Amino acid sequence: MSKGTRSVVFYFGMIILFGTLMYFIAKEGENHQIENVIQTAQNAPTNLSEGFGVFKHLVMEHIKSTLGILLLQIITILLACRLFGWLFLKIGQPTVIGEIVAGIVLGPSVLGNLFPEIANFIFPIESLANINMLSQFGLILFMFAIGMELDLGEVRRKLNETIIISHTSTIVPFFFGMVTAFFLYDTYADRNTPFLSFALFISIAMSITAFPVLARIIQEKGMTKSHLGTIALASAANGDITAWCLLAVVVAIAQAGTMLSAIYNICFSVIYILLMFFAIRPFLRMIGNIYHNKEVIDKGLVAFMFLILLGSSYLTEILGLHALFGAFIAGVVMPSNAKFRKIMTEKVEDVSLSLFLPLFFASTGLRTEIGLLNSPELWTMCVIITLVAIAGKFGGAMVSSRFVGESWKNSLYIGALMNTRGLMELVVLTIGYEMGILTPPVFVMLVLMTLVTTFMTTPLLSFITFCFRHEKVYRVPLASPQQTGIFRVLLSFGRAGNGQVMLDVAHQMFSQANNKLEITALHLTVGPDVNPMHTDNFEEVSFGPILYGAKKLNIPIETRYEISTNAGQDICDIANNEGYDFLLVGAGISMSDVPADVDASRLKNSFYNRFMKHLRAPESWFYPGELLKDKTKYFIERSNCPVGVFINRQFVKATYTLVIIDSAKDLFLLGYASTLQRSTNTGITVLNRLNPDHPDYQTVVKELYAFTELQHHGIVSPEKELTQAVLRAFNFMLVSYETWNTISQDSKKALQRMPSTLILSKK
Repeated sequence: MSKGTRSVVFYFGMIILFGTLMYFIAKEGENHQIENVIQTAQNAPTNLSEGFGVFKHLVMEHIKSTLGILLLQIITILLACRLFGWLFLKIGQPTVIGEIVAGIVLGPSVLGNLFPEIANFIFPIESLANINMLSQFGLILFMFAIGMELDLGEVRRKLNETIIISHTSTIVPFFFGMVTAFFLYDTYADRNTPFLSFALFISIAMSITAFPVLARIIQEKGMTKSHLGTIALASAANGDITAWCLLAVVVAIAQAGTMLSAIYNICFSVIYILLMFFAIRPFLRMIGNIYHNKEVIDKGLVAFMFLILLGSSYLTEILGLHALFGAFIAGVVMPSNAKFRKIMTEKVEDVSLSLFLPLFFASTGLRTEIGLLNSPELWTMCVIITLVAIAGKFGGAMVSSRFVGESWKNSLYIGALMNTRGLMELVVLTIGYEMGILTPPVFVMLVLMTLVTTFMTTPLLSFITFCFRHEKVYRVPLASPQQTGIFRVLLSFGRAGNGQVMLDVAHQMFSQANNKLEITALHLTVGPDVNPMHTDNFEEVSFGPILYGAKKLNIPIETRYEISTNAGQDICDIANNEGYDFLLVGAGISMSDVPADVDASRLKNSFYNRFMKHLRAPESWFYPGELLKDKTKYFIERSNCPVGVFINRQFVKATYTLVIIDSAKDLFLLGYASTLQRSTNTGITVLNRLNPDHPDYQTVVKELYAFTELQHHGIVSPEKELTQAVLRAFNFMLVSYETWNTISQDSKKALQRMPSTLILSKK
């Protein structure tokens, strides 16, 4: 008996033996059942119909269970937040605005008003405590990440430049808030709430700035490394530290009731802060210098850091400062080593931003009942609060910026950016609401003020730019390569490894041209929620291979890294607005021959064609981040300069090059082929697909004859058809965009064996 047969016999023998023994044990065990269990067994379903009834009953019980309701709530909240975040991103707004709106839509203002049965089923009142608790834990993680995003060293370096801007834009709206609270108190405050507590919360709500939202707006506008962006970020960071310290004092006073009672809270809080900065922080700095890469940061160290976070939050909670302040301070005192902070934020931020924060937005929305503003008087007061908040924050930042010597344009920009409140404002309002200091109508007014002041930031920045459009800017006029003697190539790549390959293509295509070659390597990270802390690391990783390749080729290149929400448009804008002579881009995953990419494209096409095509659903719905989208047409039609779209097929060097000619319009390819031949000494073969009766035939033949006479390695192929056999003989191919559109339809099978290809357009 073979080994395989023995294994099969043993396997089935084991199943039969132990299965039989378990059967006898089960039968014997039934004799020990008590009477009511026997009765239940006798009432068990006897057919499939009765069995389905029992199954249906159990499913409904599980749906209504505590865990079932919580999971349904989380799924609903995440879907709504992603949908509204995407919609608001499409209109140029930060996704956080859409997520806040999603929370309001899921609350009593919309869902509860239009579909009360659905709202009561998904969000029953008794289940909201679970959502609130999870959202509070999520906020603790988020504030920890915000604290780590603050670079205290940068804040100190910019302190002299920003202290007037940051503190003026905090003090002025704080004063305006006190004045507003004075007029609101008699009519809108809870009579059991002391005026000081009410006034301090209104004031802090008007003076806060949303540092994370501000950082991402500056990043999206490409201002991160500019003077304006640096000043705005440093001012916001400085102002946030001040505002959160003020909030801690305000919470302490509000909980103690009077200033005298709060003295003890504040004194112990000062001791806590001194302990964190002068005992915990030096110890953590030592840890950060030792553990600064993923290889040595183990679960034990991560658990220790979370212990510090939770311990700090617990201390501030029992001291009456709120747990969120402790989480913020724990983030601030984390090791200043940038690599360590990036690793920790990666571990915290994805979960807190993707899962817990949407729960916070939903819990805020469930408290926000816009229907409470049911009179013209209440809506008038809401408008007044919003205008006062804008005047205090925007006006204070603008005037102080102008005072320290910024131009009017920059001062207006800084005012608009500092007026952004966003998520941080909601955190403050939630604390005030949970403490009973802010009544439901006032809470709704301040939430609406938060939405308006955050929503207006992007349009206001565009309006300021429009107002100063005629401002005199000294620019070097665009010139042609013949005038400057420089041929400027914009090389845009996605994956890090592709950058080096495309650099080789650019070098071989243009290094022997008549003008000096100047290459700018562009890499974009696509996404509205990219953490500014991580961009340096992304930049280093992305440009590593191409810089190595440039050093090997001994050619200078300029690197350029940006964050984008629409990569195709941004690449074309850079090429058009900055006067590049050539744009070289990769074809992307859609034309890749990497097995994983081929599989992804095949599955995408299969899914769309099988399930969605007959429903006429837009194909763009099924592109994961547009990675699978073929943007050849987009780049060529929207760029003012010639474009080359490169399809990589394990490209190393163009040693055997095929040029396809389909009409007289394709003859411009011969110029590129000549330069390539001088650079690589490649053999050039021209495939003339024209028949003798074609109107362009004689013109093309004449030009090809002249070309082969000039090129020592240039021949015209006797073949007319593009076949796999023809393509196998080459490792590089030049084809025009028009001809590519033709052959990609009538020679699909042949192109499965195509070499590395450069699709070129002529402008």
